[in-house]
Amino acid sequence: MMNIELVKWSPALKQELIDICNNVDRTFLSNRLPYPYTEESADWWLGMVSEHDGKDGVFCAIAVDGKIVGNISIEQKADVYSKDGEIGYLLLTDYWSKGIMTEAVRQICEIAFTELDIIRITGLVYATNAASQRVLEKNGFVREGLQRNAVFKNGMVYDLYMYGKLK
Repeated sequence: MMNIELVKWSPALKQELIDICNNVDRTFLSNRLPYPYTEESADWWLGMVSEHDGKDGVFCAIAVDGKIVGNISIEQKADVYSKDGEIGYLLLTDYWSKGIMTEAVRQICEIAFTELDIIRITGLVYATNAASQRVLEKNGFVREGLQRNAVFKNGMVYDLYMYGKLK
């Protein structure tokens, strides 16, 4: 049985962050994740996390048996959307299809609903990313809508599903 835990990001984990971000499958990730992921990229991320974690976001490394293998976060939105947080996550491919992300999502939703002043969590998923859809659905997220032709990545246009989970 694997021990899956969420660990707060810290400067001590900078090299793990760099390694993960340089080795993750980017097919369904935002282009805002730089590549190559440099020490400067990690310094920026860790600084942002230290400023926002527990205030308007929850940011965690995913550890399996003590090894950092992914990242997961929920960032509280602003303005009239301030009671909503958006979830995002990534996991090294060697750890896919083992229930790790399903458990990480369960844990971070519990933390976010406790620590942040939110009443819902939104997940946006490429329509072709069936694995991520299953992760959210196993955690009680409901598919609420479809944004047609919402994403342009690597020369391709994709539809995007919107999922929601209420507190």
